[in-house]
Amino acid sequence: MAGKLRSKNRSGCPVNIALEVFGDRWSLLIVRDLMVRGFQTFKEFQESGEGIASNILADRLQKLAASGIISAEPERTDRRKVNYRLTEKGIELAPVLLELLIWGAQHEETGAPCAVIANMEKNRQEVLAEVRRRWLNHDPTPVLPWLAESNVGGSLTRKRGKG
Repeated sequence: MAGKLRSKNRSGCPVNIALEVFGDRWSLLIVRDLMVRGFQTFKEFQESGEGIASNILADRLQKLAASGIISAEPERTDRRKVNYRLTEKGIELAPVLLELLIWGAQHEETGAPCAVIANMEKNRQEVLAEVRRRWLNHDPTPVLPWLAESNVGGSLTRKRGKG
């Protein structure tokens, strides 16, 4: 809905509007899990280790779908189950999430392996291309093992902090 101000937004600032759509931590973690971990089901999100309550998860999934960030599709083998998938609008958040991931690892102590973060930082475009390729191919294989196992962009020589 580019160019149109929705009456529910606090202001017309693009940063404010983006944060109102996906800016709470749960929504961003759901997008991360879809994009990086290959999660597709309610159960996978709930068992992600983040501790999200089922009512909050259901609410955020509904809000992300209503905002056009994700779509909900019935599972082929069991139509009672739903698989979630990023939309084109949702996959366009990949550069934002990548930068948040790199920023968080640079400035805070995290559980992310230093070599993987260094690889992501050095090879942003290749990482984003792989995320998009997997999305286009409906490939739910998690991206992080690929980053850790592949040597995208050559050798990993840079060390970080305590990693």
